[in-house]
Amino acid sequence: MSRTDHKAATVAGLAAGFLDGSSSPAEAMDATLAAIDALDDRLGAWQAVYEDQARQGAEAATAAIESGHRIGPFHGIPFALKDIVDVEGMVTTAGSAAMADRVSPSTATIARRLVAAGGVLVGKTKTVEIALGGWGTNQHMGTPWNPWDATTKRTPGGSSSGSAVAVSSGMVPCAVGTDTGGSVRLPAAFCGIVGLKTTEGLLPIDGIVPLSPTLDTPGPLARTVEDAALMFEVLAGRDPVELDRDWREHRGLFSQLDRGIAGLCLATIGRREREGIDAAVLAAFDRSLDLLANLGAEIVEVDPPTPFDSMKEATFAIVTPEAYAQHGVLFEDRDAPLDEHVRSRILPGRDILARDYIAALNQRPADQAEFLRVLDGYDAYLTPTVTTPALPVEGIDESDTPARFTRAGNYLGLCGVSIPMGLDPGGLPHALQILCRGRGEALALRIAAGFETAHGDLGRPPLSV
Repeated sequence: MSRTDHKAATVAGLAAGFLDGSSSPAEAMDATLAAIDALDDRLGAWQAVYEDQARQGAEAATAAIESGHRIGPFHGIPFALKDIVDVEGMVTTAGSAAMADRVSPSTATIARRLVAAGGVLVGKTKTVEIALGGWGTNQHMGTPWNPWDATTKRTPGGSSSGSAVAVSSGMVPCAVGTDTGGSVRLPAAFCGIVGLKTTEGLLPIDGIVPLSPTLDTPGPLARTVEDAALMFEVLAGRDPVELDRDWREHRGLFSQLDRGIAGLCLATIGRREREGIDAAVLAAFDRSLDLLANLGAEIVEVDPPTPFDSMKEATFAIVTPEAYAQHGVLFEDRDAPLDEHVRSRILPGRDILARDYIAALNQRPADQAEFLRVLDGYDAYLTPTVTTPALPVEGIDESDTPARFTRAGNYLGLCGVSIPMGLDPGGLPHALQILCRGRGEALALRIAAGFETAHGDLGRPPLSV
């Protein structure tokens, strides 16, 4: 029996190794902590590493599995939480130096579900302050280094910056992020991994430091579509026995991943929405469309009834006043050690009138209905996730956002996957966004899996194990 190569381990690969005895959670945790020790001084993805607790949890999982008490496929898997997810008794900073001593009063439901499924929490990963920013920068708590460039510090994407960097570099096989306007999909795109934006209301958000309760959604970041699907099922509270059966026998959601995309009708951006996209990104996107067509999908250009830029601003009109309602008192304090870029984003929420906020909320279902009417008969909508590869952190225009195509997913109540679609000539990742109707995660993951199988992965970034 060959031993598992932990440097290339996926969640599914580790689960298979634990099942057949070729690996153990204790060995996987040793590899995880060794990778963090080797890389994180450079990458800066982690806010806190719970080394002692993680080793104890991995040893307990090893003993349970070896004694015949395996819970399911997530048992013994190392995972990370974005540092806005509460774990009772542990510090959750929400990426803010002003909350550096904030002790979590309880544990978020999604964190409890991961642990109940046997997952082993390694620690907390860095985030943009209060999760409000798409580039992944943080003035006081540190900006993680995108592992795809060993010489120039580039945007990791935000706000789930540390989660994406930790997964992309191989420090941990999977991590939790949150997505209010793209904060799972943007870092997944810039860091060359898979990110799943879940349907609002599908996963509980209690115990997660709020940004915009209307739009906040948690979701997985992983190296493969199968890993994202497995983690999604755990986050959704699937019974571990049923989940194990479905995973091992390829039933349930996992049977969808092998169905391919032949016969699906996929809409994509037309001439209007192609304007302003980097030429290399657009070339990679067109190659991806050709690949999907060759796999048997019908591809049709359909610009949405409301332009993506307009939906980007409409999302802002909801997020900003809700974020100010949650955090305005803190950000009005000029003496507090806060990220000034985040302050400049949140304070305009003070001046948005109640009537304008309510009008934005009321306009949203009308825009959702019109989008779905125009897209009737199509299985998914395809865009590039971001319009450029990761940019150098130095010189970033913090008044702009990379969320042109991602915010619409939240505004329209959709689910979506960001999946790598190649590297540019400089070796930086491009990404494809697959948007599906609300609660259509199985279809979005099916399309992503078909694409992933045909396209292949990107390999490992220069700064990785």
